[in-house]
Amino acid sequence: MKRASSTPDFEAWLQSRSRSGAGSPEFAALCRRLRQALKQADSSDASAQLGIVVVALQLLGDLGLDEETLSATILYGLAGESTPTEENVSPGVRVLLEGQAAAEKVWTLYAARGTHTSAEGLRRLLLAIVRDLRVVFILLARQLARLRAADRLTEDERRALAQITADIHAPLANRLGIWQLKWELEDLAFRLSQPETYKRIARLLDERRVDREGYIAGAIAQLRRALDEAGIAADIAGRPKHIYSIWKKMQRKDGDFGALYDIRAVRLLVKDLPACYAALGVVHSLWPYIPGEFDDYIARPKGNNYQSLHTAVVGPEGKTLEVQIRSHDMHAHAELGVAAHWRYKEGGGGDASFERKVAWMRQLLEAKDDGDDDAALLAGLRTDLHEDRVYLLTPRGEVMDLPRGATVLDFAYHVHTDVGHRCRGAKVNGRIVPLAFQPSSGDRIEILTAKEKAPRRDWLSAQHGFLTTHRGLEKVRTWFKRVDHTANLSAGRAILDKELKRLALSNVELDSLPPRFNHKSLDEFLVALALGDVSASQVARALHEMVAPPKPAAAPALRPPKAGAKDALTIDGVGNLLTQLARCCQPLPGDAVMGFITRGRGVSVHRADCASLARLRVRDPSRVIEVEWGNRREQAYEVDVLVKGYDRKWLHKDITNVIASANAHLLAVNTRVDPVSGLATMNFALRVTDYGQLSSLLGRLAAVPNVIEARRLA
Repeated sequence: MKRASSTPDFEAWLQSRSRSGAGSPEFAALCRRLRQALKQADSSDASAQLGIVVVALQLLGDLGLDEETLSATILYGLAGESTPTEENVSPGVRVLLEGQAAAEKVWTLYAARGTHTSAEGLRRLLLAIVRDLRVVFILLARQLARLRAADRLTEDERRALAQITADIHAPLANRLGIWQLKWELEDLAFRLSQPETYKRIARLLDERRVDREGYIAGAIAQLRRALDEAGIAADIAGRPKHIYSIWKKMQRKDGDFGALYDIRAVRLLVKDLPACYAALGVVHSLWPYIPGEFDDYIARPKGNNYQSLHTAVVGPEGKTLEVQIRSHDMHAHAELGVAAHWRYKEGGGGDASFERKVAWMRQLLEAKDDGDDDAALLAGLRTDLHEDRVYLLTPRGEVMDLPRGATVLDFAYHVHTDVGHRCRGAKVNGRIVPLAFQPSSGDRIEILTAKEKAPRRDWLSAQHGFLTTHRGLEKVRTWFKRVDHTANLSAGRAILDKELKRLALSNVELDSLPPRFNHKSLDEFLVALALGDVSASQVARALHEMVAPPKPAAAPALRPPKAGAKDALTIDGVGNLLTQLARCCQPLPGDAVMGFITRGRGVSVHRADCASLARLRVRDPSRVIEVEWGNRREQAYEVDVLVKGYDRKWLHKDITNVIASANAHLLAVNTRVDPVSGLATMNFALRVTDYGQLSSLLGRLAAVPNVIEARRLA
């Protein structure tokens, strides 16, 4: 941005503020300092930096920000690279200056890719934001001004500017609902990061602009007549299209430019909420709507409180047309977000939407009190800034948003830590669901709680899928870290014993287990297992690797196997030898195995810890040989699984559904139910591909409601 263009713009902006009666003597003095600095700028870089300040001021003025915000923007811009040292400023301005200084440290860390390993600078920024949310508006306005002046930067600088905008600034603007800035931030960042794609879409828009504008003018005239006949007053205009949103929709729908419904679009602004739905009725009576393309964001607002009606219709000449309908107040909020509810000037009371935005950023910092490390904080930020989220309702109708894939237990911890700790069940739309249930946008969730706080250790297990968000997992880990050492040690031992029994493993040297997980002693390892730092599935894999088959007493001298053999089992020193899996122990790939040479049936393959094999070894040790699993992948193996649980309606159906979803093949099933205790015992004969599939399946079976045990039969 050059001085010649920025100075007249600044003068015009000052004159418009003077005519409106805005401006204290102190702010006028700051503006004179900025005007003088613009005139005296002795380099193009200095002029460009001051030009960015001017553009940021104009953007903040359009958002309706107060003089403290504008003053802090000028003071920080005049200071250049150094931190402002103004003494005669109000406490509010000083907080805003400190927030901008913290932001500069974050940008420096980000440019050096330090944010991948440390969130210290990010934490400073977030603390500043929570102290005063106006810092966010300054950061967004300055970033947009930088993007507008990016032509003077080098190619690498432009790409770095675009990347940080896409990673931090645009998601922040979206979360706060400041769409007036969000769209331009996204478009300019897209232009810098993918210039050729941007130009191609812009060219397609320009090529059809004349025809599209003529078409929209005709549609508006037809719609205005219909609204007048219905007695509905409305402002109607063509809706501007944003290139980045067009590109995203093309990617999402995997289609080309011509297949989009909203290239031709109009927006209706009406008086109030009833008029929105009345206007929608007129639109749908005038033109047929396209099924699946109607969204009611008034009944179900987006997470940033965006409200509007969106519909797509087959308009004049059989061409598709998108129509957006909203009230004037909804439109102001859609363009300005929380800035539309700002109360610094008026000194008015708080706003519920505004408070939710502050609470969202405050939640990112709560983990700091629980001793989170930098990587954990950064993971929380990246998750919470991501747009792929679900919007859920509390019983009171309040909207809460979580990352897509979050469970009802995640929702409980999102409401409050105590609610999560006391959670014992949940209802989604009035129906009781398991804690691992993943709700969809618009679902109403009621958490069922107990009086006592008692989180369960299996909530930390990834296999069970109870918790998926960083916040919920850290809250449960923190709870158990406060439990005394003896209790954690006992719990870790119970988890290990359960895993050994579940997978029918025995004769394992447990002392060699801790070094595999970088722990010095078995006790230290068991505590880590209890706290969820080591998962049960990791332990199971390590146990299988540790079970080394014993050497036979007298191994016969045999030939090496042929190269390139495709058998699922490799016999030590022998190729093309008939093998079969022993029914007594049913070994699976991943199990330590040994072979026994039978009479007439080739080699019978047993698990190394099989009791039948031990008896055979004592009787005839010379016929025991080494075998190992080969590389063949498309092989199926039979295994018997025992499942116990308290009988209920659909229990058997739920279990078989889990087996089917795990891609395991059900060969046979035998079920017995004790009429007195109601305990159901089910024996399943399954065909699985390998040990990994079986281990995952057992974990999922154990998570089925009413199931108390799921393990492999020895």
